[in-house]
Amino acid sequence: MKTCLVVDDSRVVRKVARRILEEMRFDISEAADGMEALERCRGGMPDAILLDWNMPVMNGIDFLRALRREQGGEKPVVVFCTTENDMDHIAEAIRSGANEYIMKPFDSEILESKFAEVGLV
Repeated sequence: MKTCLVVDDSRVVRKVARRILEEMRFDISEAADGMEALERCRGGMPDAILLDWNMPVMNGIDFLRALRREQGGEKPVVVFCTTENDMDHIAEAIRSGANEYIMKPFDSEILESKFAEVGLV
């Protein structure tokens, strides 16, 4: 079973994402900020990471940059999931190592489509 780390400071968003991804047959773990996510990744890299941008402690872009410097950090497919929709943010995310980018709010169709595009389903 593939693993996915859902990183978002909103418990509601994590719960919705978990439900959708479990239906897609992913084993889910969660983190409320980038620092917690980095610690989880150091314990074992997931196959995929669904990542929010705006979070306390460590935001999504700083987490992504730190992840890609970790041993094995190139492995997870990272899908940014955020309200930041201007081209500068999207370009920065891709330059920093994101594989895909989706906007909130999302639904199962959007999530399944993006995960299929990056070869996860």
